Amino acid sequence: MHAAGGLIPSRQALRATYNQKLQCELIPRKHRWKLIPYQPLLRKHPQDPWKSNASTKSNRSLKIFARASSSFGGIFDVDRKERRLEEVNREIENPDLWNDPKHAQEVSKEKKMLDDIVGSFKRLTAGVNDAADLFELSMAEEDWPTVEAVGEDAEKINAEVGQLEFKRMFNQPMDPSNCYLEIQAGAGGTEAQDWASMLERMYMRYAERKDFKVTLTEESPGEVAGIKSCTLYIEGEWAYGTLRTETGIHRLVRKSPFDANARRHTSFASVYVYPEVDDSIDIEINPADLKIDVFRASGAGGQHIQKTESAVRIHHVPTGIITICQDDRSQHRNREKAMQQLKAKLYELEMRKRLEAQTKLEEQKSDIGWGHQIRSYVLDQSRVKDLRTGVETGNTGAVLDGDLDDFIEASLKNGVKSISAS
Repeated sequence: MHAAGGLIPSRQALRATYNQKLQCELIPRKHRWKLIPYQPLLRKHPQDPWKSNASTKSNRSLKIFARASSSFGGIFDVDRKERRLEEVNREIENPDLWNDPKHAQEVSKEKKMLDDIVGSFKRLTAGVNDAADLFELSMAEEDWPTVEAVGEDAEKINAEVGQLEFKRMFNQPMDPSNCYLEIQAGAGGTEAQDWASMLERMYMRYAERKDFKVTLTEESPGEVAGIKSCTLYIEGEWAYGTLRTETGIHRLVRKSPFDANARRHTSFASVYVYPEVDDSIDIEINPADLKIDVFRASGAGGQHIQKTESAVRIHHVPTGIITICQDDRSQHRNREKAMQQLKAKLYELEMRKRLEAQTKLEEQKSDIGWGHQIRSYVLDQSRVKDLRTGVETGNTGAVLDGDLDDFIEASLKNGVKSISAS
């Protein structure tokens, strides 16, 4: 079978490519298409290579994936998750489950996570197989517009597989939880406080990109500009798992807008991410260990905000942990939220203690530990570099506008490797 400009493979040759990826390029020639593979599946056309001219369309890439096999889900361990999903479904059907609300909540959360992974895998597997069948049929009938459409569908499937693989990096029990993100300005006065406000905006924009809901629960304004500290409550699927590797020290180097001589300044701010702890996790807090203060909320607001002592500060004396909440007019609700933050911090503190005990037995220290510089933002050189993974970009504006996907994905992959190696 022939097409304009090249040799079309037989069905047997196409089936031979199902166990490997076939990447090819569609090049237009006088409103017809020829298939030029990167792999030696087709023999080269004996004629001289075709050269484009100004009247032709630009080249377009087409990726066709191999037919999905049973090994496609190996890295996701779908078989084990599917068996566990069947067990969870049977448990949910048991009426006695709801006699224990905490356990029922845990089971429901696990079911949602398993449904997401198993359902996505089955849908993608069916999509790959359908695309392979349509590709074979359209090639046999020399239906080049359909071949191109299959390529576009394959690219969408490839993107979804990438998202599913990204979720595989969430390997900690609290990864599906909502989270709190705290930013604290370092030493340096106005310069550091302005840097803290830039980080606040960056993470709020990133959360919007990921369709997370963000609530500013506490903010202490700077003396001249910026902020001294703030706390963001971030709600969404895998919010903590996505952001947990952002904990650490962030360094900014720039020509200061607050310096009349425009000298180069270095500023630091710390970011601390910890998961929301729900009622399914028991954390005992002795009321005698708490020091609770109420005060008038600060910041912009209506007439009510400065007239009542609705803001709440809770100090856990044994650990020195302090939580503040002032985003609600009700002192009672602010107290509840501050206690919830305290529980989350105590949980994260215990997790970090266990991690530190484990790393003492290892030769290398963890590169995401609290207090370690993790990323440098050098604005006058247009460079942002992650010091843990080596990921670097020159588009500083996009990063400060919330484009953190490359940095977060690389740090999560690095975490997966270190865990699997230990």
